[in-house]
Amino acid sequence: MRTERQKMLAGELYDPFDPELVAAREHARSLCYTLNATRESEQSERRRILQDLFGTGGDTVWMQPPFYCDYGSNIHLGNRVYFNFNCTVLDVCEVRIGDYTLFGPGVQILTPLHPFKADLRRTQEYGKPIEIGADVWVGGGALILAGVHIGSRTIIGAGSVVTRDVPESVIAVGNPCRVIRDVSE
Repeated sequence: MRTERQKMLAGELYDPFDPELVAAREHARSLCYTLNATRESEQSERRRILQDLFGTGGDTVWMQPPFYCDYGSNIHLGNRVYFNFNCTVLDVCEVRIGDYTLFGPGVQILTPLHPFKADLRRTQEYGKPIEIGADVWVGGGALILAGVHIGSRTIIGAGSVVTRDVPESVIAVGNPCRVIRDVSE
C-alpha cells in the first residue's frame, strides 16, 4: 500500500492531515522560521538551514528572507538560484528550477490543487509539479500555478499569473500570462 507522501508526490489525491506529512510540514516551517529570524551577518547559519531545507541546491541558493514553503524537500534548485524577499513555494509536488534563475519579491510558486467536489475537498488534495528552466527571470508578485513548465531564458513580467506552459526565450506577461515577444539579445 502506498503512503500518503507517495500519493502526494505522484499527483494523486492524498490526505494532507496524514501524521507523516504534518510532521514534515512542521519541520520545514520550523526551518523557515529560523531562517527568517537570521541577520544578514549570519550567512553561514543561513547556508546550513538552506542545505537542510531544500531537496537540492541549498548549497548555492541566494536567499533574501523571509521565505516560506510547505516541505522544502520537494524543491530542487540548480546553481545560484536567487529568491528575493517574501517568496513562497508550496511544494506538495516537486518544483525544479534551473541554474541562475531569478525570482523578484513576493513571487509564489504553487503546486497544490483541490477537488471540485466540496465533500472530497474537506479531506483530500492533489498537486502537479512545476518546472522552471535556467536563466529565467520572474518579476515581482508573479504567481506560477500547478503543472506549469517555463522554458529557459524566459522573462515573466511582474504580477503575471502563469496558468499554462511558457516556451523558452520569450517575454510573457499578464493575467493570464501570455507571450508578447521573443527575447532579443
